[in-house]
Amino acid sequence: MADSTGLSAADIGRIFARLRESNEQPETELEFATPFQLLVAVILSAQATDKSVNQATRALFADAPTPDAMLALGESGLVPYINRIGLFRSKAKNVIASCRQLLDKHAGEVPATREALEALPGVGRKTANVVLNVAFGEATIAVDTHIFRVARRIGLASGKTPLAVERELLQCVPEEFRRSAHHWLILHGRYVCKARRPECARCCLADLCAHNAVVGQSLASSDV
Repeated sequence: MADSTGLSAADIGRIFARLRESNEQPETELEFATPFQLLVAVILSAQATDKSVNQATRALFADAPTPDAMLALGESGLVPYINRIGLFRSKAKNVIASCRQLLDKHAGEVPATREALEALPGVGRKTANVVLNVAFGEATIAVDTHIFRVARRIGLASGKTPLAVERELLQCVPEEFRRSAHHWLILHGRYVCKARRPECARCCLADLCAHNAVVGQSLASSDV
C-alpha cells in the first residue's frame, strides 16, 4: 500500500535499509565533547558549513569548554573565535545569552526538553531537534536544507515547509530507522544527492527515487 508520499511502505523501508547498509552508525559531522558544546556548535552552524564551525570550535572549546567559561569571554571575547562564520555577531550574542540562561535556570546543564531548549536564545526547532537526537537519543528529525531537498526529491515528503516535511518523515519513516534518519538524509544530500548536480549514477537509491524516475521518463520520451 502506498504512503501519502506516493512511495509504498515497503519502498520506504528499502530506502532506509540501504542507507543503513552504506553507513551503519551515522553521526553528526560537528565536533563536540559535551551536550553544551553540541548546542553551541549547532547554533553556530546555521547558514554555515560544519567544516567552518569545527575550525572555529576546536580553539573555542579548548579555551571555553563550559557555559561559565564561555560566559566569561563575553560577546567581544567570543567574536575572534567565530568571526569567519556567517552571522557571527548575532550568533555571539545568542551563545552568550544562552550560556547565561543555562547557568541561571538549568544549573549549567543543557535541558533535555524541547520547550526548555527552544526558550534558549538562538535555538529554534531544528537546533532543538539536533540536540534532542544527538545528545539525548530521541528519535527526532531535524530538517535542514539538505533533508528538505532530499526528502522531497526522493519522494519521502511533499511538504512546502521544514515543519511539514518533518511531520511527514516522522509519520512515514519506520520506527527502527527513525533515530538515525536525519543523519542518513543529511549525509546523502551532502555527498550524493547534491543540490545542483545529484550524482544519480552512484546513488544506492536510484531505482527507488522519484526524481530519478522522472528523469528517466524524460530521457526515454526524448528518444522516441
